[in-house]
Amino acid sequence: MASGERGCGVVGRVREDLRAARRGDPAARSEFEVAVVYSGLHAIWGHRVAHRLWIARGLPGSRFAARVLAQVVRSATGVEIHPGARIGRRFFIDHGMGVVIGETAVIGDDVLMYHGVTLGGKGGIRGRRHPHVGDRVVLGAGSSVIGAIVVGADSVVGANTVVTHDVPPFSVVTGQPGVARPR
Repeated sequence: MASGERGCGVVGRVREDLRAARRGDPAARSEFEVAVVYSGLHAIWGHRVAHRLWIARGLPGSRFAARVLAQVVRSATGVEIHPGARIGRRFFIDHGMGVVIGETAVIGDDVLMYHGVTLGGKGGIRGRRHPHVGDRVVLGAGSSVIGAIVVGADSVVGANTVVTHDVPPFSVVTGQPGVARPR
């Protein structure tokens, strides 16, 4: 699923992110504009640093520092991503505000997420409690994907859909509760 922090270096990853944002938002005029004003992209970049701190072994206080950084990024962008979440390459959050991504969430490559999306957990459970989102998934504005479920690759979750069960690959999910149909 998510390739996390493997692969190309920092400059290559930034370039990938800028291209993904331009691909995901037809209103984007230039990579410079995207780099300067896109809060969803700033949230992803902040998360990458926080995630590195979160997974650092032998660095006293690194998890606390990761949580503090995540809160600073949340205050600045309106996007809350737990530093433990694993996010793949070319992930783009369009409009950003109100996004919440939980600690054990895993997001694949080339995922497009709109504002107000929640990748939430079911309370009181230790271990995996947040969704795994496959590659090339689109998560519509205001959708909620809850629990230790899988959203299969190449699926689309419609705006304001509530997903509480696994979604097969190549599906479109709509409604409350979400109902999956072949794409």
